[in-house]
Formats: sequence, C-alpha cells, structure tokens
Amino acid sequence: MPKRPMLERIAAAAIATLALALPGMARADEVVRIAYIDPLSGSLAATGQLGEQHFRFAIDRVNASGAAGPGRRLELVALDNEVSPEKSLTLLRKAIDDGIRYVTQGNGSSVAFALSDAIAKNNRRAPNQAVLYLNYAAVDPGLTNDKCNWWHFRFDADSDMKMRALTDYLAGQPTVKKVYIFNPDYSFGQSVERAAQAMLANRRADLQVVGAERVPLGKVKDFTPYVQKMQAAGADSVVTGNWGADMTLLAKAAQDAGYKGVFYTYYLGSSDVIAGLGAEGGKGYAQISEYHANLGVPELETMAAAFEAKYGSQFYYWRVVNEIDMLAAAMKQADSSDPAKVGQILSTMVQKTPLGDATMRADNHQLLQPMFVSELEPGMKFTFPDNKMGFKTISRIEAEALRQPTTCKFQPPA
Repeated sequence: MPKRPMLERIAAAAIATLALALPGMARADEVVRIAYIDPLSGSLAATGQLGEQHFRFAIDRVNASGAAGPGRRLELVALDNEVSPEKSLTLLRKAIDDGIRYVTQGNGSSVAFALSDAIAKNNRRAPNQAVLYLNYAAVDPGLTNDKCNWWHFRFDADSDMKMRALTDYLAGQPTVKKVYIFNPDYSFGQSVERAAQAMLANRRADLQVVGAERVPLGKVKDFTPYVQKMQAAGADSVVTGNWGADMTLLAKAAQDAGYKGVFYTYYLGSSDVIAGLGAEGGKGYAQISEYHANLGVPELETMAAAFEAKYGSQFYYWRVVNEIDMLAAAMKQADSSDPAKVGQILSTMVQKTPLGDATMRADNHQLLQPMFVSELEPGMKFTFPDNKMGFKTISRIEAEALRQPTTCKFQPPA
C-alpha cells in the first residue's frame, strides 16, 4: 500500500485529536439552567426577591468550587409568577420550550401542586423533555403524600413535621393555656390549621384552642381587627403559618395593638418580618426552622457574613444552599445533568452538612434534616438591624425524629 503524503497524515492526526477533544470541549461549555418560579413583583415580592438572592449565592458557591462536575456550571433564570398557579404553568411551559430541565419554587403550595402535576404529565408525555422539580419552601404535606410525584423533591420540612415539633414545645409551656390558630386561606394554611388542632387536642386539660381563622393570602393590609379578635378571645398564644408581607403586617399590628401574647410561627425569621416588630418588640416569639444565625457554627457564620456583605440582606434560607449543594453533588456523582439520572442519585442521597446529615427519603422525596425551635431574645451574638434581639435555640429536633408516615406511592421512571 502506498504511503500517504506527509501533509495528509498530519491532517488526519489533527482531525483525530480534535474528535477526541470535542466531548471535553462540549462539556466544558455545559450550562445547566434552573428556572426559579416565584413572586418577584406584587405584595409578596420581597419574599421572592430574598429567595432569588439566596439561589444566586448558592449557585455562585458551587460554580466556584466545580461541585457539579468538571466543566459544568449552574445558572439561575428568574421568572415572576406573582404567586399565581395559572401564571406559573405558563412560565413552566415557556421554560420547557426554552430547554430548561430544572425548576425550583417555594412560595405557595397552591403553585407547588400545579407545578408538580404539570411536570408529572409533561414527563410522561415527553420523556426527552423531562423536568426535575426542586421545592425549597412549599410545605403542604400532600405534596409528599397522596399527591406525590417522583420528579418532585422537597428540601424543607412539611407543615406536619414542623407543627409536631412546635406543638410539642408549646404544650410543655405551663403559661400557654389559650391558643388562637391563624393562617392564610389556601392549601398550606388549611393544612397548618388541621395539624395544629389535631396536635393540640387532649395535650393538657387546661390547654384549649380559643379560635381558628384564615385570611386571603396577600390581600389584607391591616391585621388590627384580627389581633383584636385574638385579644377578645383571651389568647395568650397564636400559632400561625403566615409568611412574607402577611407575617410582617400581622407582627406590626400585634405590636401596635399592645398584644401581650406569644406568636409561634413558621416564618418569623426573615429580616423584613422582624422589622415589623419595632426596636425591641417580639421578645419570646418563637419559630420552627432549619436555621438561625445563633447556632454557633463557624462555617455557617462565615457563609452568612459573605451573603450579607454581597446582598445587604440577612442570610435566612439555609435550605436553599442545601438544595443547590445536593443538586450539584448528584450531578457530579451521576456524571450527567440528565434529570432522570440526577433524580435517581438524589432519591437516596445523604448529604453531610455543618448541622448534621440531611437525608432524602426514597419513598416520598422528603428531606429529613435537623430542625430548631428558637425564640427572640436580647443579648444574642447576632441580632437584627431593626430589632435588638436575635434567635436563641430552645429545642433541637434530630432529623430522624421528624420522620412521618407517608401515603406516597410512586414508581421511578423506566
């Protein structure tokens, strides 16, 4: 066989080398986009904007460390849904059409149910356009029970898990005798009300629920009439799942009316809510959460300081960092950004964190992580700029103690 000319051999070698390099080159350019579908305008915009800041911060961290795997980086695409399930579905369709295969959302369980159902249908009909749904804050228990979906993963404790911890503490306080239950009127608030009534029933002979009420989400501008009802009922304690601007206005109305009772909350800890309490208001108010600033963990204190220096807001959503860390680790382990492959890894993932192990339940995709009941107290290391108090841990609940029975039945994708 005649020998090929030198130039032909050199060209052939160059083409072969380029062919070998192409997969690496393509991978080096891989950008995994995540659609963030939450309120960025309207009465609840402050909550959505704070969430967006946390996601951008968490994504910057994993991109800087290469945690999602060699040459792979994450990118957030923020989409304003105004807490509307209908608008959220329109945004989801647009995201899918634009090639986005990851969605995260948290504000509003009504939105979460709509997204979860639509994503499940999309993934059955168009498996080549499958989407993974990462839920960081929508905590209606139904999302990981009878309405569960294999493609949905929740990184916050559900409302029943939180209520069990909160009512266990509340029932142990002898000064708590008359409880008023007050919530937003949609699926989440209804689930909080049901859980509070069930878990407070027959706890102590002298403990009674003296009222239960719900209000439209994001519609009430003055909560004074509701605080007056609490006072008239003689309530010494209020259990509430209100959040965002509603929680801010509720706290402010209570302070302005001179209400002396204690609030037991899900979402007290953001700085905008604390600002509503005034300079020294809210002493003894309690929350159930996976994080607060005074946990005494240097790694988290450093992280919080970096976030606050960058955004001028107080660090709040530890679960967002946990979600993005786990997502990146799953992509690296799967050596892929394919949602089905990443979901298989996430389904049984145990993530080591500064607060202890975070374990994803394989049977319903509910994350188990340590939770803390904390109360506002003066003299803490970290306090809020508009309030001279900070949170102090009064009870730590270990991850496994939060496990609840589940009615979820799903099958992994083929």
